[in-house]
Amino acid sequence: MNAIPPEIRAAAPVVTPDAPAKPFLDRLFADGVLMPTGVDGLYGRSGAFEEVIDGFERLVERFSREDGAVKIHFPPAMPRVNMEKSGYLKSFPQLAGSIHSFMGNDADHCQLIAALTEGRDWSDYQSPTDVVLTPAACYPLYPTVAAKGAVPMSGLLFDLKSYCFRHEPSKEPTRMQLFRMRENVCIGTPTQVTEFRERWLERGPKLIASLGLPCELDVANDPFFGRGGKLMARNQRDQQLKFELLIPVNDGADPTACLSFNYHQNHFGTLWGMKREDGEEAHSACVGFGLERIALALFRHHGNDVAKWPDEVRDVLFG
Repeated sequence: MNAIPPEIRAAAPVVTPDAPAKPFLDRLFADGVLMPTGVDGLYGRSGAFEEVIDGFERLVERFSREDGAVKIHFPPAMPRVNMEKSGYLKSFPQLAGSIHSFMGNDADHCQLIAALTEGRDWSDYQSPTDVVLTPAACYPLYPTVAAKGAVPMSGLLFDLKSYCFRHEPSKEPTRMQLFRMRENVCIGTPTQVTEFRERWLERGPKLIASLGLPCELDVANDPFFGRGGKLMARNQRDQQLKFELLIPVNDGADPTACLSFNYHQNHFGTLWGMKREDGEEAHSACVGFGLERIALALFRHHGNDVAKWPDEVRDVLFG
């Protein structure tokens, strides 16, 4: 009989007739890796979980520094007007999150308190604010770049990070409603941004393989909403504008997209008026790392006790 590879042996739960395997999420809760809050997709993270993410981010930063990327961390909220202009609500209304707050007077406050006391819905006493929850780390970048003037002919590189929100509650631990995204973004000529994406398409699988994780690269599309969204998704696939790096993580489910590689063409250049110094619209591309998903993949394949992970994996992350 062939030996079971170490990465599979470490990930496989012990199953007996008296002790059936718990779902992955339950095992994470039981071992204190994640903490439930009562809302699917909203979890506390342990210190070990955060240390794993810190280690992975250091790996990404090595490449970012070598490339000369400018590091920017945006807050988890962005101006409402920018989301409206971005077209996100047209393409992904099912995922968007808006921040509301109480803006009433004393009488309105009394009504709000009465609703709370009686157990009624109090959301009628909340009004939209000027900010919404950030859906992707790169969304605040493009209007920021456009406001600074022409993009130099040498192009621009950025290393971004932000907490992001997408409303898709799920029992799958990889589908969190609030999660962190690390992105590297290139803005410049079509040649510059396609070469940037090709470089990361080569780097990404090697980076994940160095952590002892199985992965596969595949053409993908964003979850566009509605009938028109199906055409947009098909066009995105046909033009191979989006690739994803997939890793098996969840119980009985398809592999999870943990990295994405996206070529936006001149979409954001046109939308935000990002012009190059030669007057042409700037193109852009990004590589996105789902930090929680990568951490969960590591726990799934190497076990919930980080101290017992293979030495070669620990050396890559923490060495």
